This record gives sequence, structure tokens and C-alpha cells, in this order.
Amino acid sequence: MAQTAAGPLAAAPRALPGIQTAYLDQLRRKRMYGGILLVIFVAMMVSGFRLAEYRNAGGFLSGLPMLGAFPAEVLSEAWRNRANLPALFVQFLPSLVETLNIAAVSTLLGGLAAVLLALLSTRGLAPWPRLIPVFRRFMDAARAMPEIVIALVLIYILGGGPVPAVIAIALHTSGALGKLFSEVAENADLKPVEGLASVGAGWGQRMALGILPQVAPNWLSYALMRLEINVRASAILGFVGEGGIGHDLKLAMQWGQGRYDKVVAIFLLLFLTIVIIDRLSDTARARLVKGAGA
Repeated sequence: MAQTAAGPLAAAPRALPGIQTAYLDQLRRKRMYGGILLVIFVAMMVSGFRLAEYRNAGGFLSGLPMLGAFPAEVLSEAWRNRANLPALFVQFLPSLVETLNIAAVSTLLGGLAAVLLALLSTRGLAPWPRLIPVFRRFMDAARAMPEIVIALVLIYILGGGPVPAVIAIALHTSGALGKLFSEVAENADLKPVEGLASVGAGWGQRMALGILPQVAPNWLSYALMRLEINVRASAILGFVGEGGIGHDLKLAMQWGQGRYDKVVAIFLLLFLTIVIIDRLSDTARARLVKGAGA
């Protein structure tokens, strides 16, 4: 006599068609939503391009063949005067040092502020949980304001020079790094913090001994990546009177033809600086993760 299964084992085969139908319905909905988003994206791209083409003084498509004309002119002139590049490197080195000083000081100040903001705005770590939204909105506001806008306002208040640039970049850095630091801290293991709290450690001790050792590699990697970005930002702020190598680049481009070798020399210096910072970032992170023997 054949045995008939009873209970959950008998109900399982009958439940499979329902599960399959629900899965297919969910898959169809995802595809439908994806198609709608794709159509909206394409429509926005087309409308934005048509608006830009309408407001442009010249035609975008008709100007595409000239896209490489200016870079070709710059590179050809720099190649003709390539013998001058070593002397130009030496000439612009003090300006590069000034730009690096602005970037380093602003990254240090912004990074220290970001550490505090991240710990004060991370759920499970913040000493005042009710103030978490306040600290998060402050970081949002700091990220929303571009460095150049803050610098232009500070120029009217403090005058030109490196100080407005440092304040502007540090403020933006605190918001950007604070967000990244907070996301890393949210994934940290809370068991060391709980153990430190059980023996009477204060909030600062719990953070320094229980959280920082876990998040230090990622935080350092983010900070060094931000240093690269701040070197670029420091160079850009030179265009609005903040000094550094950006000011020299502005002058070289204003003079136009005959000074393009200086433009290329400045770009090469900035490129080499970014490469060196990137290599230092990889080395420092490897040492923190794998130890001094890495």
C-alpha cells in the first residue's frame, strides 16, 4: 500500500507554484520599474542636451571636430619647448609647496573635525543620541557648499591669501570625511566598547581603545584620498586669488600662446604629486592592515 505524506512535507510541493508565481511577479515589477527609470533618464538627457544646445553660442555637434584643437596646440608648443620643462619644474616648485601646505593643513583640520562629527553622529556610539540628526545635518550643509563659494565669501571678509582657502577646504572636508567615517564606524564591532564600558571606561576611552583601532585603516585611506582631492581644490582656488600653483596656472593660461609650456609643466607637477600621494596611501594602509612588515 502506498504511503501518503502528511503535515508540512505534503504542503511543501503545493506551496512551490505559489512561491514561483510570486517570484516571477516580483521580477516583472523590477523590470518594469527599471524600464521606466531608463526612459526617464533618457528623456532627461535628451531634454538637457537640447536645452544646452539652444543656449550655447555655437553648435555643439558642429564644434566637435575642434575638440582636440586646443589640447593639440598646447601639447605641440610644450613639445617644441621641452628643453625648458626641467627649469619650469624648479620655478613652480615653491608654488606647489604652498599648494601642498594648504591641502595638508586643511585636510588635517577637516579630518580631526570629521572624526569628532562621525563619532557624535553614529548610532550606538554617540554620547547624545538625540543630537545625532543635528550633527548629520551639519555635515550635509558642509558638503553642500562648494569650496570655491566658501572661499569667495571669506575673501571679502578676510582678504586674499591661504587662510580663506584653508578654512573653505577644511569645512568641506569635515562634512565629506565625517559622512565616510560615520559609515565605517557603524560597521565596527561593539563588543570591545561594551567590555570597556563594563570596567568603567569613559566615552573617550571607549572610542580611542574600542573603535579607532578597528576603523583606522579605512579612515586613513579615506583621509589620504581626500588629501588628493584637496590638492586639486587648492589648485582651483588659486584661480580666485588664493595663491599657490593655481595662481601660476591662471597667469600662464591668460597669457595664452607662448606660455603653454608652463601650463604643461604645472599639470605634470600636479600629476606627479597625486601619484606620490596615492602610493603613500597604499603603503600606509597596507602597514596598518598587515603590520610593519608589509
